[in-house]
Amino acid sequence: MDKADVEKSKVFMAVEVIEYVPNSVVIKTIIKKSTGDVTLTALDVGETLSEKISPFDTFSQILEGNAEIVIGGKSIMLRTGESIIIPAHIKNKIKANERFKMISTIIKSGYES
Repeated sequence: MDKADVEKSKVFMAVEVIEYVPNSVVIKTIIKKSTGDVTLTALDVGETLSEKISPFDTFSQILEGNAEIVIGGKSIMLRTGESIIIPAHIKNKIKANERFKMISTIIKSGYES
């Protein structure tokens, strides 16, 4: 992502920073630090983020549309404005039964305590 897309100290609409691409998953990183990152993701209908296991909790909020998130084999439907914390060390995947946009935050520090 071109860092010029989002300027510090300037108001922006996260949902407008990323666009849908037909038959694709689009990911833009807004903040990337050694301690964590914030990303925007747009999934077209029928697309899936592959099943994975993260070593960190992930906070995800649906900005537009509806998403299906599968955590540990359990399917959870999220609508615009709803959020979920995907726990670390659990298999998860994200499906677009319809197209949607989301923002995700991973914080990599603080696990020592």
